[in-house]
Amino acid sequence: MTDDVTRVWDLMKKIGIRMLASWDGRELHARPMDAYVRREDNAIFFLTDTRRHKDEEIRQYGKVCLAFADPSGQKYVSLAGHAEVSNDRGKVRELWGTPAKAWWNSSDDPDIRVLKVTPAEAEYWDSPGTTVAYVKMITATMTGTPPDMGDNRKVAMG
Repeated sequence: MTDDVTRVWDLMKKIGIRMLASWDGRELHARPMDAYVRREDNAIFFLTDTRRHKDEEIRQYGKVCLAFADPSGQKYVSLAGHAEVSNDRGKVRELWGTPAKAWWNSSDDPDIRVLKVTPAEAEYWDSPGTTVAYVKMITATMTGTPPDMGDNRKVAMG
């Protein structure tokens, strides 16, 4: 299991496309966000804005889903966890960087909050890549045997 947990953290750190899904009491809402994956803190952090609805949703319904996707490499992670929003100015300054500058002028902006997601469970799909996957599918079609498309595991993270 430890190897699977490490693999989840490694995949999350490497994958560039990340989505955060939250619940508003009626519907799920997903949006792309820049993640700061920190295994040493057992958390994935995001900088968020108080003027957006997700902070309210998360305060009321703390369970979230994070989706990480690398379609060209055929690598994916879905992570369920508990989220909390804080006004930790030290953490805002620690996470501040180029992605944040696209949304705010400085780390002192009073509308910035830290969103911390603590993982509960994850599922990952780690395939050898698109080209290899296509070759395996063609071979499976010709031989009548299911293709080995890589690893897929459910992992307890807590």
